[in-house]
Formats: sequence, structure tokens, C-alpha cells
Amino acid sequence: MAQMRGPGSYGIGAPNMFAATNDDTAESSPLDAIRKQTSKIEDVLDTFSEPIKPYLPAIGRFLIVVTFIEDALRIITQWNDQLLYLHDYRHIPYGITHLFLIVNVVAMVSCSTLVIIRKYSEYAVGGLIGVVVTQALGYGLIFDLNFFLRNLSVMGGLLMVLSDSWVRKTKAFAGLPQLEEKDRKMYFQLAGRVLLIFLFIGFVFSGQWSVWRIATSLIGLVACVMVVVGFKAKFSATLLVVILSIFNILVNNFWTLHDHHPHKDFAKYDFFQILSIVGGLLLLVNSGPGQFSIDEKKKVY
Repeated sequence: MAQMRGPGSYGIGAPNMFAATNDDTAESSPLDAIRKQTSKIEDVLDTFSEPIKPYLPAIGRFLIVVTFIEDALRIITQWNDQLLYLHDYRHIPYGITHLFLIVNVVAMVSCSTLVIIRKYSEYAVGGLIGVVVTQALGYGLIFDLNFFLRNLSVMGGLLMVLSDSWVRKTKAFAGLPQLEEKDRKMYFQLAGRVLLIFLFIGFVFSGQWSVWRIATSLIGLVACVMVVVGFKAKFSATLLVVILSIFNILVNNFWTLHDHHPHKDFAKYDFFQILSIVGGLLLLVNSGPGQFSIDEKKKVY
């Protein structure tokens, strides 16, 4: 007579002797240990930032375009100097120099206003990216590595504005498959995250080395990698906001320089550009890294 077999006879339903070991291994992995500690810090940051959370997107958008507003005001207040530089040093004919400056000022003011009030964001972001490209060509800065990296970061902030402005609805394009805005938002969030960190790369490879600079660079580079891969992106973006803000106040303190100091304009330009990148990071803190990130994959699995 065949013997009756219980559910555990073939090992089915029997307790897994390795289950506890696997769980312990997973819990003790470095990635989970880091996630656990950063989650505690994020909870504290959420508690303290609760009063300003509703205003965070507006603050981020304003900071992103503040460099364009400052640039427009600088062109207006230094109109003759700008014309002289473009004509004498860039060898651009008069008339074209006037047109170049007028178009830039109008584009920067109008597009920045649209970004702040969150209207026609696609056109506004496209216009501001166009300004970045035309100024790089007009002022002959296209091959300046520091300028190039900074403006990549500014473009990253603008892409964050674009992804922040899209809502989850579907638009149909004639002859093309439908593409939901939430899908486009994922790709633009990823591109924005990647571009935002280029400013810090420029910071690492420029200037004189010191113990403080090495320590800041190492911490910042770790935070940059975390932003790019989307691992605890809110915490790492907040860390970069703090580092860049302290650096901006200590190094680009243009208000301490007298009006005729040769580096005043450069310090002011750098100050407002870093503010723009801080604005992009604030949008990242508010909206999260998007679906192409370790944080989102962790939620799924």
C-alpha cells in the first residue's frame, strides 16, 4: 500500500532553513544600511521643511531663471560696454550687435517670466536654452570648459522645470504613436538629473587644491553619483544644495568687492548661475528622481 505523503514530504510547505540567513544578508547589505540611515535623515528634513514644501516648486523655478534675469539687467546697465566688446573683440558688425543684445534681453525676460508663472513652459525652456547656446557662440565661450559644464547644469535645471510642468495626460501626434506626458517626464527627469551634476564636476577640476576642497569634492561626488542613479536622490540633492550654497556665499561673495574690482562681474555671474542650479536641485527634492531610479525600483520590488 502506498504511503500517504504530507505536504512536507517533498519539501513543499516545509520551513526554509535558509530564509533567515537570506533576510539577514539582505538587511546587512551596505546599500540597505545606507538607505536606512538616509531615510532617518530624510524624515528629519521633511519635518523641518514642512512649512515651505508648498512653496518649494515656485522657489525652485524662480532660482533657476534668476541667472537669466540678472544677465538681462547686466546687459541693460552695461549696454555700451557690451556693444564695445562684441564689436571690437568679437568683430561683430554694428547693427547685428544691437539686434543680438535686444533679442537676448527680450528672450530672457519673457521666457523667465513664463517659467515663474508656469505658463507655456515648453516654449519658455526652449527659448532659454536657445539663449545659452547663442550667448556661448556670440561671446566666444563655446570652448571654455568651465562655462560649458556650468551651462550644462543650467540646462539640467531647465529640463527639471519642463518635467515639473507636465501632467499625466496623453497627447496624440499625427502619424506617430501616442506618448504620454508621464513617459516624457521620466526621460526629462533622468536627463535633468544627469546634467545638474556637471557644475560640481567643473568645481572639482578647477581651482587650487586644499584639504577642505578635497573633502568637499569627495562628499559632493558621492552625492552626484547618488543623484544620477536616483539612490536616495532627495537626500543627496539636499546635500548638494547645502554644499553649493555654502560655497556660493564664501567664494562668490561679489557684494564684498568694490564696484570697479576686476572680478566683481565674474563673481556675480558665478553666484547667480549656482543659484539656478540650486533651483534645479530643489525641484528634484520636491518631485523626486522619477521612475528611472533606484528609489523607484525599490518601491516596485
